[in-house]
Amino acid sequence: MKIKKGDKVIVIAGKDKGLVGKVIAAYPRQERVLVEGVNRITKHQKPTQTARGTQQSGGIIHQEAPIHVSNVMIAVDADVDGKKKTVGTRVGYRIDDNGNKVRFAKRTGEDI
Repeated sequence: MKIKKGDKVIVIAGKDKGLVGKVIAAYPRQERVLVEGVNRITKHQKPTQTARGTQQSGGIIHQEAPIHVSNVMIAVDADVDGKKKTVGTRVGYRIDDNGNKVRFAKRTGEDI
């Protein structure tokens, strides 16, 4: 999986198409990522009681749900028609001078 935790991504498909967010968590086995502010769901939380007897309040919680990695692309700032825009790019790999494997944006050639 070419997308890692902390990457800035743009959603390319689904109800949140066009949104840009940061990857909170990556789940490589399920091929899913959790993106900040994308695919928000409503969850109803039941009030619970701990072993000490303190009450934790329930209610409606809004949180992000994972989306498939094929629906996001790495976001980079590029010149489009003379203006700086955030656009998606594919990811490539190359070996740098020190022999380390680094990711780079195929659209701009910059290291990620």
